[in-house]
Amino acid sequence: MSRIPLTKAGAEMLRRELHRLKTVERPHAITAIAEARSHGDIAENAEYDAAKERQGFIEGRIRELESKLAHAQIIDPKQIEADGRCVFGATVDLAALENGDTVTYQIVGEDEADIKQGKIYISSPIARALIGKCAGDSVEVQTPGGLRQYEILDVRYE
Repeated sequence: MSRIPLTKAGAEMLRRELHRLKTVERPHAITAIAEARSHGDIAENAEYDAAKERQGFIEGRIRELESKLAHAQIIDPKQIEADGRCVFGATVDLAALENGDTVTYQIVGEDEADIKQGKIYISSPIARALIGKCAGDSVEVQTPGGLRQYEILDVRYE
């Protein structure tokens, strides 16, 4: 498996989720299975089936998170010699050339991406267009809504 880029905050978020799954969700699932088992015949026990399914999901997610953290490449944009260019982890202020609306995005890994929080995945069309560009540059991005043009106002490494 190749390296998975994560910011420090993203790695910490995954660690917290892993800890919660192991210390809260897993024991809860085990208790639910035991309780459902105590109700008798498990062959026709919907509670038992649901509890086993939930346990399977939790165990799968634990394995997934452990693998991602084991293969993580934690990147701190403050430590990168980027010389004002857009790089992984950078926070970028953009102005839409069509209407002047401004938006701020941070370029992050897949598990951290959340457009509502202004975090975009490194492989998204807009992030790919921004990588390597500097403040003052213009970029064109093909979106499902059509071609969009932005001017980069500022690049920060927070």
